[in-house]
Amino acid sequence: MEMRNQTRYFILLGFTEEPDMQPFLFGLLLSMYLNTFTGNMLIILAIISDSHLHMPMYFFLSNLSFADICFTSTTIPKMLTNIQTQSQVITYAGCLSQIFFFLVFGCLDNLILIMMAYDHFVAICHSLYYTVIMNPKVCGMLALGSWFLSVMGSLLETWTVLRLSFCMNMDIPHFFLDLPQVLKLACSSTLIITRVVYFVVVVLGVFPLSGILFSYSHIFSSIPRISSSRGKHKAFSTCGSHLSVVSLFYGTGLGVYLSSAAISSSRTSLVASVMYTMITPMLNPFIYSLRNRDMKGALIRLLGRVASLSDGDVAGFS
Repeated sequence: MEMRNQTRYFILLGFTEEPDMQPFLFGLLLSMYLNTFTGNMLIILAIISDSHLHMPMYFFLSNLSFADICFTSTTIPKMLTNIQTQSQVITYAGCLSQIFFFLVFGCLDNLILIMMAYDHFVAICHSLYYTVIMNPKVCGMLALGSWFLSVMGSLLETWTVLRLSFCMNMDIPHFFLDLPQVLKLACSSTLIITRVVYFVVVVLGVFPLSGILFSYSHIFSSIPRISSSRGKHKAFSTCGSHLSVVSLFYGTGLGVYLSSAAISSSRTSLVASVMYTMITPMLNPFIYSLRNRDMKGALIRLLGRVASLSDGDVAGFS
């Protein structure tokens, strides 16, 4: 019987095994997860409830917020459970599930970011044809295409993990099943899956990043031709928010996967993974709302309606 059929669980070593640090880590991770969930959910609800935000830019932003919620939900809740139960075990089935959903929403983040870059490119460089090019049908097809490619890419990588045989050492020096770390535990040849991983990274990571850079090269060359100073400021503000997120996500995410073969330090990979799996999704709502007047206004109106409903409920009880 092959080792892969005997593998029943993996051990996630997490950030540290020091008992005194566990309560602090639990509180920190829980606060980060709640901030990420609440912030991104407010973005989604504000866009849905405000008719002024029913535009392609905010349609893609709501999809990004949903992907960020799901992205963090594939890793942090399991880590919180492990700390609370003082167990570091994750089953083989749980391993495959986490890898699959982590890759789905990670790839979805990549593709949504290029959709947003394309939206900015059309809005600034082809403003006269914007409503024709970015019509609701096109936006819907782009979103569905992003989901399809993400699921297919994740299925491909997860299926190759099923073909691996693992050694007796199941310890993973990470807080989730990071694919490069899983590959280091394999006893069988990882040549095929390594090629598959790099293929998916290039198609769903490098190509989108190239598209983003191409779009912004044209955007920045077009901004000086905008006549009004208000228009220039709005263009720089919108693009600056998006580029901040792109830099954080791609700089750390692609760095982990493309340098995993060259860097032996698991601590380096751990720190980079924290940046793109926790910090970036948590900062996205702040980056997009604080620098966007329309988004700030929608959030204030949403919170005002929630507050008025709460006051009404209190008055009803009294």
